[in-house]
Amino acid sequence: METFCKAGIISLRSLAIHPRNLFSLIFRVLPKLLCHSTGLLLKKFGEDGRVHPPSVGTSLGRMPELPQDILMDIFSTLEIPDLVRVGSVCSAWRSAYNTLRDNGQYKRSQTPCLLYTSESAGENVACLYSLVEKRAYKLTLPEPPIRSRFLIGSSHGWLVTVDDRSEMHLVNPITGEQITLPSVITIEHVNPIVDKSGVVQKYELSYHTARQMLYKPSDPKHVKPIFDKFEVVRKYEPTERKVHYEPSVFAVDELREHLHYKAFVFPETSKGSYIVALIHDPLKQLSFARAGDGKWTWLPPYTDYEDCSYKNGLLYAITIMGEIHAFDLSGSVIMIKMILGMTENVMHDSIYMVHAPWGDLLNVWRIVDDEDANFDSIDHVLSTNEIKINKVDTTAKRLEEFKCMHDHVLFLGHNQSLCLSTKDHPHLRANHAYFTDDYDLYIHGYKNSRRDLGVFNLKNNISEELVSPQPWSNWPTPMWITLSLAKMTTE
Repeated sequence: METFCKAGIISLRSLAIHPRNLFSLIFRVLPKLLCHSTGLLLKKFGEDGRVHPPSVGTSLGRMPELPQDILMDIFSTLEIPDLVRVGSVCSAWRSAYNTLRDNGQYKRSQTPCLLYTSESAGENVACLYSLVEKRAYKLTLPEPPIRSRFLIGSSHGWLVTVDDRSEMHLVNPITGEQITLPSVITIEHVNPIVDKSGVVQKYELSYHTARQMLYKPSDPKHVKPIFDKFEVVRKYEPTERKVHYEPSVFAVDELREHLHYKAFVFPETSKGSYIVALIHDPLKQLSFARAGDGKWTWLPPYTDYEDCSYKNGLLYAITIMGEIHAFDLSGSVIMIKMILGMTENVMHDSIYMVHAPWGDLLNVWRIVDDEDANFDSIDHVLSTNEIKINKVDTTAKRLEEFKCMHDHVLFLGHNQSLCLSTKDHPHLRANHAYFTDDYDLYIHGYKNSRRDLGVFNLKNNISEELVSPQPWSNWPTPMWITLSLAKMTTE
């Protein structure tokens, strides 16, 4: 790996097209030009790739000082790895960095990084692979060890994790900030089993839906099939007879394998707060919690959710059959609106929903090739062989095929789905999708299998690896994260 001051050469043409690259290059070579030791500059994102706290009170000798407002204007153009580095150069630059961060003035859109762990790096270390610099960094995270947790999502710079007692935390891998989310026992379907001292020993998981029942689709006595015009069964309608499943009991470290699926963190900028949305079993139902809440709030009556998004105070959620619902969480009574009904001719293994920068709501299908997969082997491999993009016509309530992303890219996986512009992120490849593994069987199992991870050309349906061979481990499942220095309000 090249060190910080040995970064790849940026062409003059690239610098002319993308002035931000020039700023980055200046800060990469300026300390060297001033005969300054590279050791000082690499305190945070170091030569060894490990992240360390920046030093304070250092000096660059006779280096001319710029006014802090000018420094802040320049620093605001940098991505976080470069920003943290320049904040380590001297006390004046550190002050500008702190002011920019603490005042909330730093809002530069970040190029996503791939977050993963490595057994050789240590139990508390997370690794970040930078798509801009084509290199990896190591970050030490707070207890409990990141490799002992399940990763169930990332949004806006935050990881959503589940520890070995099935409790959830938010973790910012850059700042090290950690926030405890409401206890798992406050989820509608979970009840604690405690000992005489009141300590939770096990969890009881109920399988009811909003109707307080669950029907077996395979039992014709309790359901009737609903066919589409192609005579394909699309859903089952319950008959009069109710069927209840008995709750299951799990050890404290086992519940997370049966309950948690995917989670999202959405800032409520108008309130200076945030919302965490959680897709969970049974049947991938939806719950949410706000900053400061003591419990999770259940959002019935629908099931089978796969992805979520948030815009203008509305929480959007899409089901495996393509239904899109919008929950208005702003009032004392939660209102739900049907944005799109069930999609016909559904052919996908994963489904995503993303708000595009130009305003459209996109429905994305991902199709995985598993014909050659041997599910009895830990070495079986799945591979993405097609990604289809549809625009949601919210007026006509239908899908329109979207042929080309032009100068935009997608990020798909077990994280918040993203659509970004290559004008803002010139290191990304236009009309491509960057994807990581999110196949259900892989989230909690097949820990030693190679992950379905790479860059997908949306024009010719060809997939390429990010790095060959893949340097990252396979557990917990790697995911995309957009770095953030923002503090999270917990009240």
